[in-house]
Amino acid sequence: MKSTGASRREFLRSAGVLIVGFSMAGENGKLAAQNTISPAGLVDATQVDSWITIGADEMITIYSGKVEFGQGFSTVQTQLVAEELSVPFNRVKVIFGDTGLTPDQGVTSGSQSTVTEFKPGGLRQAVDTARDALFQLASQQLNVPTSELTVKDGVFSVNGQDPAGHVSYGQLLQGQRFNLTLNSKTVPKDPSQYTVLGTSVQRIDLAAKATGQFQYVQHVRLPGMLQGKVVRPPAIGATVVSVDKGSVASLPGSVQVVVKKDFVGVVADTEWHAIQAAKALVVTWSSGATLPDQSNLYAWMQQQRSLDSFTVDSGDTDQTLVQAVRKVTAQYLHPFQMHGALASSCAVADVRGGSGSSAMARIWSATQGVYPQRDSVALLLGIPPANVRVTFVEGSGCYGCNGNDMVSFDAALLSQAVGQPVRVQYSRKDEMAAGESYGPAYVVNLTAGVDRSGQITVWTREAWTLTKGDRPNATTPGNIISGALAGFPTPPLVPTAATPPKTFSNNVNAAANYVTGVVAANPPGGTGTVASQQVLTHTVASPFFTAPLRSPDRLQNTFANESFMDEVAAAMAADPVQYRLRHLSDPRLIAVLNAAAKAANWDTRPSPKPGNARTGVVTGRGVSCVLYEGNNGYSAMVAEVSVDQATGVITVTRIVTSQDSGPVSNPDGLRNQMEGGALQGISRALHEEVKWDAYSSAITSIDWKTYPVFSFGDPLPVIETVVLNPLTVPQMGAGECTITIAAAAIGNAVFDATSARLRRIPFTPANVLAALAARP
Repeated sequence: MKSTGASRREFLRSAGVLIVGFSMAGENGKLAAQNTISPAGLVDATQVDSWITIGADEMITIYSGKVEFGQGFSTVQTQLVAEELSVPFNRVKVIFGDTGLTPDQGVTSGSQSTVTEFKPGGLRQAVDTARDALFQLASQQLNVPTSELTVKDGVFSVNGQDPAGHVSYGQLLQGQRFNLTLNSKTVPKDPSQYTVLGTSVQRIDLAAKATGQFQYVQHVRLPGMLQGKVVRPPAIGATVVSVDKGSVASLPGSVQVVVKKDFVGVVADTEWHAIQAAKALVVTWSSGATLPDQSNLYAWMQQQRSLDSFTVDSGDTDQTLVQAVRKVTAQYLHPFQMHGALASSCAVADVRGGSGSSAMARIWSATQGVYPQRDSVALLLGIPPANVRVTFVEGSGCYGCNGNDMVSFDAALLSQAVGQPVRVQYSRKDEMAAGESYGPAYVVNLTAGVDRSGQITVWTREAWTLTKGDRPNATTPGNIISGALAGFPTPPLVPTAATPPKTFSNNVNAAANYVTGVVAANPPGGTGTVASQQVLTHTVASPFFTAPLRSPDRLQNTFANESFMDEVAAAMAADPVQYRLRHLSDPRLIAVLNAAAKAANWDTRPSPKPGNARTGVVTGRGVSCVLYEGNNGYSAMVAEVSVDQATGVITVTRIVTSQDSGPVSNPDGLRNQMEGGALQGISRALHEEVKWDAYSSAITSIDWKTYPVFSFGDPLPVIETVVLNPLTVPQMGAGECTITIAAAAIGNAVFDATSARLRRIPFTPANVLAALAARP
């Protein structure tokens, strides 16, 4: 800016905005080729035309319910279509996340996007059905069997004949619809034949983001748009006693006050006027809820009534423990953590006509699921779902259910009240202290028994965690803070005793890698060899709203499981990698573990590292691995650290991580996900913990100072990635594998360096010094 002579003020004044114009009744005419907005808001995902249109200009437009929020998936979607249709990459455009226009594919979460789009009923099957239909059309046009046709760049020609005899996709369709149902018998291209998939295509969104041209949801502007701010309760659980609307009557900006039950907000002509009005508005609140003292949280959790469930229970663990030659026990603690999006959440809503069957609503949101938000907002506003349109506009990333749905509810409620479009932009404090649904805390108790050979014969886990709320859905707007404030109940937790499991599902990675996962007479579902096993979870009512945070519950459970496996290996004086291999049965998990160890030049020996002094700076290495969610991506990691034993400061110096997610769509994109997950995993392991004051019932983690994260300028580790690319297996998830195993690998490396075991996240200097002082 200095070289161009522009001031910061001038730059900000001229910064890009996304000007949006629309008809509340839906778009007139065709948006792209044959696809149009559905007046009923329903898109028939069984129809090819709901997924793909081909224009006369040969451009191919794809409609997907899986959205892009920084993970690079829109690039993979484009690659998929270019691959299956044999067209140039730049001829494909993807439209995603728009109710009534794109198919309903739920939420974009859980590393399920690739799995969903590549499996039956997803984008690939729709595109392959279209491809087969195009072959049939070309066969009729050129009067030859389909076996004599070849296609290149979207143009059919006859094998070995004059190239003048050819026809393109656009010429065949002539702007017409396919009018076909997805064909379950269509055959996708063999991954061994990939020419676009499997290559490191440059991400389609990065150029605009790197040059400041990308239009985020924060840039959306509507004609006549007002600005809103929400006044949250100052204490958790406080309710409205009274609101003095006259307290802002003299303020500039034509301030309007909105009150619905305990939801309070203001609307003004500018954001600054809205901010000032929110500060000045006099609201009398009741006292807040009684919160557990933070210093006693983990004991408090274990004293509450709970909803209990078994992941696996062989029924013989007590007896097997009695027969064990040696027993090892440990407890692991994980705090509440927050999403901490780089930029605070924002949404724009335009609700016209109040409520009822004639009212209409349009929302621009960075939600992970446009259809669940549509249905939830419809109930929130009292408007038929068909009259609500939600359009996804990318925000600053989410990594779980952060404030994007919350702020969308806020904008919708305020817009409905004033009858004009309203934009709501959170402040950092709005986001962290009042608009967050946190990742829940955990207590995990683990016990293992071993025989005379050092083999584990029994493994038990008993854990406590918390829940309140969740993602938005069609029946419970109270899952979201704003919905609860507006008077919709949050579904209560109902304490229930555990019953014997009927099937094995390791969706939250509660069961360690090393158990067989045998339930009843079913085949083994786990990846290990330990047959005597019990995995029990107690879920208690949370004092704070909770929601999925990247690797939800999987990170907490894997931190405990993989740290404990290291403890058992150390008790047996065994090398941590070799000891794991002794207890694994899944060849793919074995392969990623060996791959990471090999790439890291693993020093085969027991931990802790011999010869390290108990003072000064020492170094060590640690390992961890997981099959994410029990079926969705294999990963292993070796971490190398240095530890200053005088200050308790940990520096992660090197990360070597391996991954097997099936056939790789974009190697560079996969490596980016692996690297990003490792870095976020370091942040959550070393720094992050939500804090509160029980006396005032208020969250005290309100900014980056009070909620520290891995920051710009902190020492970066060398990160090395090893990508396994099996081509004969289905595609799996990729985005949450490495973050899941980072904390355990780092903690195990600290033990290797210092002989101090870290059983409590975050690994702050104070917690490290306490562990060092507790060494035998």
